[in-house]
Amino acid sequence: MSTIFRPGLFEGHVALVTGGGSGIGLCTARTLADLGAKIAICGRTEEKLAAAKKELEARGATVFAQTCDIREHEKIGAFVDAVVAALGPVSVLINNAGGQFPTTAETVTPRGWEAVVRNNLNGTFFMTQAVATRCMIPKRRGRIVNVIANIARGFPGMIHTGAARAGVENMTKTLAVEWAPHNIQVNACAPGIIKTSGTDQYPPELVEMSRQRTPQKRLGTPEECAELIAYMASDAAWFVTGETWYIDGGSHLWGDNWVLPESVNAETPAAIRKILER
Repeated sequence: MSTIFRPGLFEGHVALVTGGGSGIGLCTARTLADLGAKIAICGRTEEKLAAAKKELEARGATVFAQTCDIREHEKIGAFVDAVVAALGPVSVLINNAGGQFPTTAETVTPRGWEAVVRNNLNGTFFMTQAVATRCMIPKRRGRIVNVIANIARGFPGMIHTGAARAGVENMTKTLAVEWAPHNIQVNACAPGIIKTSGTDQYPPELVEMSRQRTPQKRLGTPEECAELIAYMASDAAWFVTGETWYIDGGSHLWGDNWVLPESVNAETPAAIRKILER
């Protein structure tokens, strides 16, 4: 997929992409690098980062790569400081790192819940805070894009990440207002089912069910996500802030995202049934 953007669009920028070793993160780092940005990537797996760094450098990019588990907030500041020392102040932050697993609300364990919330919500906030206070607020310039998920109608089957991503969406709106005086725009990108190495970890029948429930009847690509993220990080989106942009083939508008048993009405409390039947 070729980019729609002009060459050199991000020259002079330092873009930090969390979870940049694979999937949407790597594809976004590649797009921003091809458009002239210096790139910093982080993640938990050194081998993935090393391979991503090698690939990006082969394309002519200037790259800083270092492991950083964003669940450990005390390590985030040191990582951001290392990025600034290597490349200069960060002007574009792509909060892409995240993780989850299929679970029902009644079976998720405290450990599973806390791990996902620490990663997807807490880690996103503390990385954002560190980059903004060290780089963007002093420079009075910044673009932040938070990669969340299709949470428009809840997230049945992944309650932990649904709650965390909803928190990030609200954080996006809050920071768009609080940091507007610093010329920082904050937006969110909400992908639907995207064909990446991440989807390979899910049962094939779950991926196929998601495809069927997408009006366009296909999976999205990380390249499509990267193009949208690049727009949101560019000066073309200067007057856009606090928004969530869905890239999901229309799936947040249509289709069942959770199969309910036919017995649900029989189990509904009588008082609620009366209200619903009015």
